[in-house]
Amino acid sequence: MAVIVLALKDLSCGHCVKSVTRVLEQIDEMESVQVTLHFAKIVGNVDAQILIKAIVDAGYGAELAQPNFELILSGLNCGHCIKSTEKALSAVENIDVFDVTKTSAKVYGSADPQAAIAVVIDAGFDAHLAGEAPKPNLPAQSVAEPAPVLVEPKKQGEISNIASENGISLLLNGLTCAACVLKVERALQGVQGVKNVSVNLAEQTVFVTGNVDAQRLVQRVIQAGYGAEVIEDEKTSREKQQAQTNREIQRRKWQSIIALVLGFGLLFWGLSGGQMQVTTDNQLNWLVVGFVTLIVMVLTGGHFYQRAVKNLLNKTATMDTLVALGTGAAWLFSMAVTLFPSFFPESGRHLYFESSAMIIGLINVGKMLEAKAKQRSSKALERLLDLTPKTARVVDEQGMHEIPLSQVRQGMMLRLQTGDRVSVDGVVTQGSVWIDESMLTGEPLPVQKNQGDKVSAGTVVTDGYALFQAEQIGNQTLLANIIKLVRQAQSSKPQLGQLADKIAAIFVPVVVAIALIAALIWYAVTQDISYAFIVLTTVLIIACPCALGLATPMSIIAGVGRAAELGILVRDADALQKAASVDTIVFDKTGTLTKGEPKVTALYTFGEMTQESAVRLAASLEQGANHPLAKAILALNDNNIDTVTAFRTLKGLGVTGIIQGKNIALGNRTLMTQLAVSLDLAVQQFQQESEKGATVVFLSVENQLTAIFVIRDPLREDSVQALQRLVSQGYQLVMLTGDQEKTAQAIAAELGIHHVIAGVLPEGKAQAIQQFQKQGRKVVMVGDGINDAPALAQADVSIAMGSGSDIAIETAELTLMRHSMTAVADALSLSKGTLTNMKQNLFFAFIYNSLGIPLAAGLFYPLFGWLLNPMIGGAAMAFPSITVASNANRLLKFIPKQ
Repeated sequence: MAVIVLALKDLSCGHCVKSVTRVLEQIDEMESVQVTLHFAKIVGNVDAQILIKAIVDAGYGAELAQPNFELILSGLNCGHCIKSTEKALSAVENIDVFDVTKTSAKVYGSADPQAAIAVVIDAGFDAHLAGEAPKPNLPAQSVAEPAPVLVEPKKQGEISNIASENGISLLLNGLTCAACVLKVERALQGVQGVKNVSVNLAEQTVFVTGNVDAQRLVQRVIQAGYGAEVIEDEKTSREKQQAQTNREIQRRKWQSIIALVLGFGLLFWGLSGGQMQVTTDNQLNWLVVGFVTLIVMVLTGGHFYQRAVKNLLNKTATMDTLVALGTGAAWLFSMAVTLFPSFFPESGRHLYFESSAMIIGLINVGKMLEAKAKQRSSKALERLLDLTPKTARVVDEQGMHEIPLSQVRQGMMLRLQTGDRVSVDGVVTQGSVWIDESMLTGEPLPVQKNQGDKVSAGTVVTDGYALFQAEQIGNQTLLANIIKLVRQAQSSKPQLGQLADKIAAIFVPVVVAIALIAALIWYAVTQDISYAFIVLTTVLIIACPCALGLATPMSIIAGVGRAAELGILVRDADALQKAASVDTIVFDKTGTLTKGEPKVTALYTFGEMTQESAVRLAASLEQGANHPLAKAILALNDNNIDTVTAFRTLKGLGVTGIIQGKNIALGNRTLMTQLAVSLDLAVQQFQQESEKGATVVFLSVENQLTAIFVIRDPLREDSVQALQRLVSQGYQLVMLTGDQEKTAQAIAAELGIHHVIAGVLPEGKAQAIQQFQKQGRKVVMVGDGINDAPALAQADVSIAMGSGSDIAIETAELTLMRHSMTAVADALSLSKGTLTNMKQNLFFAFIYNSLGIPLAAGLFYPLFGWLLNPMIGGAAMAFPSITVASNANRLLKFIPKQ
């Protein structure tokens, strides 16, 4: 649509303004009319002279207006940005009308240019007067001799050592639980200049904002007992992280195998009738077993004891402390009985070597599975990095040649052609290309880019040729910003799945205190150190975290298994717990609620034209085209193609050609108007389908309308039913899309969604999620595209469609492997069942210990004569584990609430 601004004369009041407005609105092809006392702004496909004549005929004067000044804009990426700029300019005094595009703003009136610049900057964009800061000269026709702009390259390895507002990222080593996260956060928050600290346990990274030296942060983490290094190059750090995780998986694997072979071997030997108590006949054998067990404990669980010592020095307690105390006490007691059997009563000579080995083995299995989950979660950023090409075609005085992406500098002239992936952000200076921007907007239709339009790194050229000037490079591109958003959002997530560690921080010191106090009391009463040692050991053994360590993992294993049967792939097990408390579900539109594949949903023919003939003519014109609209039309045809001559592509309009001696045209309404094709026959259908958000393509033969093709991205078959089910369960539904408002509202009305946010880019999607979270809502984001990655990472729980992009799947915590929206409701229902099961298991894990500890301490001996010996304590330790496992297995038969 063209924008025409006329300077008006002889208007003196509001009545005059209304009169001119009515005159202009009666002219055909008017999109919008804005009239003031001095100017008229008209948007539409109409000749300026026709407008001027109509105004003169009405008794007023008019002529083409010249802008008072023009601003050069930057930072505008979408229609929403343009609207924000227009809103800002409308508040400036003495601005009558304005014409805003993504790159410029023509302002009419007597306003102060600096005031206009100020409000644009306040709106979040950049602006300067066109005359004061002209752009560098760009090549007009020749592609062989552009004037390159050379920028001094940054020296190799030159990296700032000061954290700015963009922050510093550190790669960590040795974090195992929520207590470790808390320790690192407190250590870094104590560094002067640090504003905010976010530790990502799964990624083993920390993101710090503030004004501080990076090496001070590294030293503070090392002082806290963990490893750290600055992430200077994203790719290198990912490789180091991958290698670190691989080493951990292999180490945990062989450690768990060795420990479980010994532990289960001793257990099965005892169950099959072997003597598990020390006698004079088997004392030497058990002594050998004791030393072998010690060697296995050191080899397979030495890290538990090392960290327990560090925790003790730092006056903290974690699961490592519990493991070290429980297994260490069991071994020490067993070795004491083996060396000095006569010192203990005959009933108290039971050995617990197998318990020490089994506990270490089982916990190592859990840590190995956790490391594998971390490894999978790291692939999202790797796939995002892969979107950027390794090289770019630069055009300079030597001609065109290919250079590594790292050598591209601002101001360089780069070439694009069909099939290329854009290397950096920039502005088209020559030519025209169709670009697939689905990674940014999620929309399947390519967008035409002409001179002055912006292109973004990572997008793909589907057709055409162009030159563009590099503007944002390296970590300044929009794609790099998406990567940063994903990392920051992941780092900011709360660690909700570490309940056992948080409880352990209080539980361990309490248990140790009870054990020591009980032992001292028994010694004071009986003056028999053997009884005191039995009480001490029994309390520590019964408090051993076997069931505590299994409570959450067993529920997760069963929940994840059941989720797989329901077609839900769980990437982050913690999501099953978090999803149970959500109240708002945000859906992407294209590819999530819809199929993401434009199809012809209706075909109207006029006159003697049949549907078969219309499809044949349209397919003949579109043969060989890659445009999604063309593909939708070609999908209707059975390779029944006519020969086309005098074929022409009219950019932004459609195509024309001669078939069997007749002039055929296929395109939008503007093309039909230019060809003087009357659309009266299709007015009703066009209005109805447009209101539904469909794209209408017109077919004419010899300048006579013969058919219209209605193309839509159809809804998934079960979307409406699935959303109704979610509404009935009390969830608030929101549609969040990069598509235009009109289309989004039409789709939302069909689905029964009342809250719609349209026309947003990836960063805007993440910000929309943040706004919901600031309102106190717990948000699930359901998406399928690369453009959804920041929003998926920002949400409390993220769900990706299995048919979507790899990056969305890797970023999301849950992936729907069956192409059904009912899986969203199933996933949320299963999450509630899993959380309930986890709470039950934690209750079972603690209730036995809570009841057994007083019994083991001899609290009931004065009243009932009950004294728990270590053998019964070992049985009591095993019983909650069996209960926990049995309860968790109930999830395998879980049926989602309908």
